[in-house]
Amino acid sequence: MSLFKVIDIAGTGMSAQALRLNTTASNMANAETVSSSTEKTYRARQPVFAATLNALGAQNHGAGVQVKGIVESQAPLRREFSPANPLADEEGYIYKPNVNMVEEMANMISASRSYQSNTEVAKTSKQLLLRTLSLGE
Repeated sequence: MSLFKVIDIAGTGMSAQALRLNTTASNMANAETVSSSTEKTYRARQPVFAATLNALGAQNHGAGVQVKGIVESQAPLRREFSPANPLADEEGYIYKPNVNMVEEMANMISASRSYQSNTEVAKTSKQLLLRTLSLGE
């Protein structure tokens, strides 16, 4: 495997972690939104990743991380009694997202550190490539 491939693989990891950070930011931004029904309520989202491996050397698929999609959490929504709220339903309840801020903070820290690790891999690969080129001097 060439060092160029290593940089490509680190790039897929950085893209995946950037998506994870964006999804976490969206969850955190919508954590306190209110709606009048369960159908309209924001649900926490999480990206789904898969490892890819180019074992056969095909040109169209590389090794790295592939985003399979984004799924909504099936955790129950928060239901609060608030009859004064203009968005309350007939029974006086409002619905809030199933976003767990502690989990989201942990996801944010984990994604940030994973992104940093991938940048270090790319940086190290670049340094190795430059040292290899300087061998001929």
